[in-house]
Amino acid sequence: MKEQLKLAGLTENEATIYRALLELGPSQAGIISRRTGLHRRVVYDTTERLIKKGLLGYILRNNNKLFSAANPKRFLEIIKEKEESIKEIIPKMQELFSKTKDKEETLFYKGKLGLKTIFEDQLNENPKEILILGGAVYASEILQFYFKWYNKKRVKKKIKMKIIFNKKTNKKIPYSEIRYLPEKYSSPLAINIYKNKVATIYWSKNNPFAVVIKNSEISEGYKKYFELLWKTAKRGE
Repeated sequence: MKEQLKLAGLTENEATIYRALLELGPSQAGIISRRTGLHRRVVYDTTERLIKKGLLGYILRNNNKLFSAANPKRFLEIIKEKEESIKEIIPKMQELFSKTKDKEETLFYKGKLGLKTIFEDQLNENPKEILILGGAVYASEILQFYFKWYNKKRVKKKIKMKIIFNKKTNKKIPYSEIRYLPEKYSSPLAINIYKNKVATIYWSKNNPFAVVIKNSEISEGYKKYFELLWKTAKRGE
């Protein structure tokens, strides 16, 4: 549950305290501190932030402040509020973006959120097919929970995948065709080719990063290279 709460925008301490209060019910800071192992000062600072987010409330009982978790449905309300706020400025951002979107560019991304930006760009570009060379079989461990959502949206958009793994995997990837190269070529490096873009992703568990090149000639060159390897790669047994 804690990981999902963090994905919803909570910090580690906020997620820890919110979950603890779901289990404890209205509780004093001292009880929360003992339950979570967090210092009382940290508890006070964190509960203050959760109150501002509308995820926590408190009551006074015998001059003691008891903190209480808000209804979990509040998360859906927060997400909806953020969505409405972003919708207001999307037209202006789209106008600015469209003025430069056709230019060649090289973009660098770091961390898990940076990688998610690349996969969401794939969905937004809506290509007929995504080619993946050297996909890391543990990528789903780095972006936990994310690929389930990504594949669901991809399948809905009818975006096919061709994947050449360097290592056998029993994972089933919907709407995809998978082949394999010998394991001696295994590497944490992967190349994603879609439309006129090539994303080179380093699937490091500690510090993942990627480089995305937007260039039609480079993209076509990589597609030809992929097609050559596709013919030599083996089908899964």
